[in-house]
Amino acid sequence: MVLNYIWIAFFLIAFVIACIKLVFLGDTEVFPAIMNSTFETAKTGFEISLGLTGVLSLWLGIMKIGEKGGLIQAMARLLSPVLTRLFPEIPRNHPVFGNIFMNIAANMLGLDNAATPLGLKAMERLQELNVKKDTASNSMIMFLVLNTSGLTIIPVSILVYRAQMGAAQPTDVFIPILLATFFSTLAGIVVTSIYQRINLFQPVLLAVLGGMSLFVAALIWGVGQLSSASLDLWGTNVANILLFSIITMFLVSGMRAKINVYDAFIEGAKDGFQTAVRIIPYLIAILVSIGVFRASGAMDWLVEEMKWLISLVGIDTQWVGALPTALMKPLSGGGARGMMVDAMTTFGADSFVGRLSCIFQGSTDTTFYILAVYFGSVGVTRTRHAVACGLLADLAGVIAAILLCYLFF
Repeated sequence: MVLNYIWIAFFLIAFVIACIKLVFLGDTEVFPAIMNSTFETAKTGFEISLGLTGVLSLWLGIMKIGEKGGLIQAMARLLSPVLTRLFPEIPRNHPVFGNIFMNIAANMLGLDNAATPLGLKAMERLQELNVKKDTASNSMIMFLVLNTSGLTIIPVSILVYRAQMGAAQPTDVFIPILLATFFSTLAGIVVTSIYQRINLFQPVLLAVLGGMSLFVAALIWGVGQLSSASLDLWGTNVANILLFSIITMFLVSGMRAKINVYDAFIEGAKDGFQTAVRIIPYLIAILVSIGVFRASGAMDWLVEEMKWLISLVGIDTQWVGALPTALMKPLSGGGARGMMVDAMTTFGADSFVGRLSCIFQGSTDTTFYILAVYFGSVGVTRTRHAVACGLLADLAGVIAAILLCYLFF
């Protein structure tokens, strides 16, 4: 419902501003520019969807190999000591842990559209354990906060967008996204645990979260010691080595399980094709609305006003051009994706704003969309502290993304 109002507002605001420009400023080019933007952005949306078809098919195929080869289940068992403490209401070795891990794995790979059906299945299982069917359980809220915090290790779709928009090194945002999403997720876990009175000082949780924090701190320190040229070379190589290592690991798991790896890949890849086709109308709808909003001059006015307000307190305003992506992300993944593409189109894929928009896109998730879809699918109407925890995690991700972009670029 929120996205409906935002979508309409883009068009109405653009129309009002265009009328003001035409009547009072004599700008006879504004309406032709708006109409040209509708055709151009519709074409861009379709081309992007075609590009996503391949990458979604690839990674959903790889995920299917991992599922049938038992690697995903093995990783779920490996994470069981941590998950059982974050979800104390769920009985040990309950099948829902497998569903939760599958969803988290899809999010880690940046496969937003693949994560949604996996998440809905997990919510069904969690609802079976829920005593009050109309009220969100603690386990549901913790699960949703892990989703809304945007836990991402491999932002596949973002890397594809950057490649399509002509980035010299599409993977150069990989490490910043990894770090930003870590801070967002850590903040979400801490805030939710405080609400739910989960003891984060349990040895297992303390070891895992503390170890991850030390690793990230060491990584940030190491990055600070590198020159710009070394940082670019190092970040790109690490990202590509990790990506290909994961593909190889999934293939080896299928070979060890003696499954038909090729058939498993094809089965998963078919789902990727269907998912890519389904998002075409949504992507075109939001890109056209944003294109109209920008062509009218409304976007430029909004950004300039925000720059002026921020400059009053003496803060650098270079990052403000990417802020629309951050503001849109809690409301709509498609809307934020459109803002990200628009930022790369306007400023360049390798510009500071273009890169920061990508980091914003990868560091948080669609809080309101996730809450509406996931809770709505199981009939939960009382969400308790889910919204507050989700938004606080988003805020942590946005702040981390800005600081990391200055550190890296």
